[in-house]
Amino acid sequence: MTKKRIAVLVSGGGTNLQALIDAQGRGEIPSGEIVLVVSSEPDAYALTRAEKAGIPTMTIVRRGKKRETFTRLLCKALDDAHIDLVVFAGFMVILSPMFFEKFENRAINVHPALIPSFCGEGFYGLHVHEQALAYGVKLTGATVHFANAVTDGGPIILQKAVPIEENDTPETLQRRVMEQCEWQLLPRAVRLFCDGRLQVDGRIVRIKEEEA
Repeated sequence: MTKKRIAVLVSGGGTNLQALIDAQGRGEIPSGEIVLVVSSEPDAYALTRAEKAGIPTMTIVRRGKKRETFTRLLCKALDDAHIDLVVFAGFMVILSPMFFEKFENRAINVHPALIPSFCGEGFYGLHVHEQALAYGVKLTGATVHFANAVTDGGPIILQKAVPIEENDTPETLQRRVMEQCEWQLLPRAVRLFCDGRLQVDGRIVRIKEEEA
């Protein structure tokens, strides 16, 4: 079977990219292969992670470009690489709707909260965990979902929760959510997609049984 070609979009440190690289190295994504990492920032450490793993990289700088121009350049790069699945992994760029039309149900994102809580425009990084602590919720977690033109608004693929502890800070909570949720959910969702086991029915994502 031909492996699905995966591109990972990054802007920063690339911890979720590393989780995918590690999962691929362990043979946990047998039907897919990361063939390209695209960064919006030339100095993103995620590029170093990709290079160490022998994965081709590309930088398309966002600054100074109109959103539509940036989106067109990104789509061309993904087309040229014959990408089947796009993974947003800390990609801090808002794309034009044309991207999501082109990659409908072929682009996934991980968000560090249990959507629909603490999500949408402005909810990223430590701010998500600051808001969860301020609100006093007892559980938080992460969500992997198909990306669409609404920020954090696409159909949910997987979710996992962790408890908030008495002495949590935004930093300790962020670390727990990454280690226990994001780094587990994202490789699993990528594998499910590459194995052809995700079926989208409106807002509902159904996971088909694994073939014997």
